[in-house]
Amino acid sequence: MSKPKVLISDKLSPAAVEIFKSRGVDVDVKTGLKPDELKAIIKDYNGLAIRSATKVTAEVMAVAPNLKVVGRAGIGVDNVDVEAATARGVVVMNTPFGNAITTAEHALSMMMALAREIPQANASTHAGKWEKSKFMGVELYGKVLGVIGCGNIGSIVADRALGLKMRVIAFDPFLSSERATDLGVEKVELADLFKRADFITLHTPLTDGTRNIVDAKAISTMKKGVRIVNCARGGLVNEADLKAALESGHVAGAALDVFEEEPAKSNPLFALENVICTPHLGASTNEAQENVALQVAEQMADFLLTGAVSNALNMASVSAEDAPRLKPYMKLADQLGSFAGQITKTAIKAVTIEYSGHVSELNTRPLTAIALAGLLGPLMESVNMVNAPKIARERDIEVTEIKRGEHDLYQTLMKLTVTTERQTRSISGTLFGGSLPRLVDINDIHIEAEVGQYLLYVINDDKPGFIGALGTTLGQAGVNIASFHLGRPDSGGDAIALLNLDQAVPESVVAQVQALPHVRQVQTLGF
Repeated sequence: MSKPKVLISDKLSPAAVEIFKSRGVDVDVKTGLKPDELKAIIKDYNGLAIRSATKVTAEVMAVAPNLKVVGRAGIGVDNVDVEAATARGVVVMNTPFGNAITTAEHALSMMMALAREIPQANASTHAGKWEKSKFMGVELYGKVLGVIGCGNIGSIVADRALGLKMRVIAFDPFLSSERATDLGVEKVELADLFKRADFITLHTPLTDGTRNIVDAKAISTMKKGVRIVNCARGGLVNEADLKAALESGHVAGAALDVFEEEPAKSNPLFALENVICTPHLGASTNEAQENVALQVAEQMADFLLTGAVSNALNMASVSAEDAPRLKPYMKLADQLGSFAGQITKTAIKAVTIEYSGHVSELNTRPLTAIALAGLLGPLMESVNMVNAPKIARERDIEVTEIKRGEHDLYQTLMKLTVTTERQTRSISGTLFGGSLPRLVDINDIHIEAEVGQYLLYVINDDKPGFIGALGTTLGQAGVNIASFHLGRPDSGGDAIALLNLDQAVPESVVAQVQALPHVRQVQTLGF
């Protein structure tokens, strides 16, 4: 088995290269690539490690058939087309914790510099002036700090600001009341934050919902003399509206580390004396750059070598500890989904996956994704565990997970139920010996069967002579039976036969089996 291969296309710490090599991953470092140069070589790589310079577009991924993971050393993935990656089954990871402290400290530094006009006073003093009365600042003590986005970075800013004896209010749709209490902040609505804050700092990703979150309308509701800090993403603040408010004096000052267009070598805001600007330095400390480089290398190596998924933006996480435990269940989930998908001929309306016994105690989200991929795969192209949940949502397929305690018959059990426009089918499976997948139930008919590469699925009336006729038909056609499994609920009713075969069954032979007495349905399945 060949080693996985990773391309590092942006400048990372040399320690990242050593981590890949020590873990058994081949790695090339080629920075400063132009888009066409990247597209010319990306086909050779399983992983792509980047910072903010490389643009991972849909066009890049279209010529990267072997690409499995994109790792961003940092938080923002504005330079990655996550939707296109998801569609192609490429996992997109970031490193949300490696530079959180550094970015939070930069925001606080900017706030302090803004309060005391330190950059302007420094420039004046260097110029030989002594303008002590010109730079009359304000204290942070007792002031209200409005934090927009109280996640990893925002919560650190809030904690440090409380240490400065500021009063902190926070707006974040995902911030619970309990978490707000633990942080010591007051959770408020955005409109309330705008009205009350003396300082406002932004720590939210750039999305359609947050773009221009600070615009002329928002600024008009703020206190006169408010000061605004943005060390998150350019585009959160409407720069033209901010400029007008700074010129009018409604906003006393702004400190910006990020801009709508970067690199920002020219910007109308640069001409204003009450604006402090830095060139996207939020994560620029030696410690942060080392941390995110090490973290992205470890995450990507774990994924490529063991299947562990950390800090992924487009699929469920799988820890390094969980990955080996989940592996046999992943195979079982794929078999259940693929079996159901191959016998489903009409539109799927709902899918329910029940986890009972030991499996219910595991991280089941990846198992659900794999089962969905197996289910949808026979019905459409390019479905995988990364994009299957998204495809299900787009097609209005209701997906439900149910976890139960102990099972009456098995220590561990997975049951997949598929509801289509015409009927509801179910299939269940377990692990024998903790690692060997087995089917144990199809449509509430008990049957114990392993799944081989070639399977023949037959629904028949439970009548004498059927098994002999089926065996004879296959034997005369030269099809060898590896194993034969039968199931029925009651004598004389519906019955199921599952045959593992040594080779694929020709359509002509399938037609002969379908023509046998008592056969109601026959289908070949491939795994």
